[in-house]
Amino acid sequence: MAELRLKSSRFRAEREADWLRLEKLLTRAESRSASALTDDELIALPILYRSVLSSLSVARATSLDRNLVDYLESLSARAYFFVYGTRTSLLARIGRFFAHDWPAAARACWRETLVCAALFVMGVVVAYILVAQDPVWFQSFVPGSLVEGRGPAASAAELRQTLFDPHPKAMQTWLSVFATFLFTHNAGVSLMAFALGFAFGLPTAILELMNGCVLGAFLQVFISHGLGYEAGGWLLIHGVTELSATVLAGAGGMKMGWAVAFPGDRTRLDAAAAEGRKAATLMAGVLVMLFCAGIMEGIGRQMIQDTTIRYAIAASTGVFWLVYLYAPRRARPTPENARG
Repeated sequence: MAELRLKSSRFRAEREADWLRLEKLLTRAESRSASALTDDELIALPILYRSVLSSLSVARATSLDRNLVDYLESLSARAYFFVYGTRTSLLARIGRFFAHDWPAAARACWRETLVCAALFVMGVVVAYILVAQDPVWFQSFVPGSLVEGRGPAASAAELRQTLFDPHPKAMQTWLSVFATFLFTHNAGVSLMAFALGFAFGLPTAILELMNGCVLGAFLQVFISHGLGYEAGGWLLIHGVTELSATVLAGAGGMKMGWAVAFPGDRTRLDAAAAEGRKAATLMAGVLVMLFCAGIMEGIGRQMIQDTTIRYAIAASTGVFWLVYLYAPRRARPTPENARG
């Protein structure tokens, strides 16, 4: 141990001057701007950055003091974003989020997304079968506030009336308010699915299963009255986006739960924090999806009364989200691959 400390001290003494100079330049540039540096200092920055990367490589290879490795990693990351990063405006950052960051976050959770989707479908199937066998199960799956005349006791005519508004223009004055309410409600459900992931992902799994049960119970009622096709259009015009967002939120929470359950070399708190930072990008995208779903549910579904058009919109949104989130993209440079 004493020999290791000696090696670390010698290593630091030989190279620390470059580290401190780089840190000083970065601090000055970050507190003001790149214009605060002279031409010579700007030219020296890439050279000092390469020197720090070399020091970091040696420190890792020789298993030097962990605090020293952490310091060099932090310094090299700061230098990378200054040397290679672009100075972007707010609009450019928003564009980068939609073009790269959000889809990358979704692809990183593809396994958890499949698990959440499977749990949701399982809930649909289980609830459908149970309600078909005994309508009393409907009340167990669907809260009374969500029924709104769409229970097993309703007639086919009453159910059809809930799917098609005979006077859509009369509703336009309050549809935007209704859409805002739906967005807030759905965002709360998705955030809960995400947040519950900290408990090893188990509550998130249960919530995804129960969401499926609500849908399965509703579908059984409409299908049993010969309105399955119409109910599908009524639901999917917004449900493709809304349910996809809920599944993605659950996937983000489940990924955190997996990190907490199996942290590897990290502490559980560090693992949860690391995955939480990654999942935050995904959740920002989920909120965008929920906003779109709220608009389609509160406005689009009420304005569009043709079932075929509803299905066409649902299919279009499904294809759009699949292509947008999961189509291959060119990888962005990182500090690790920028060295080559």
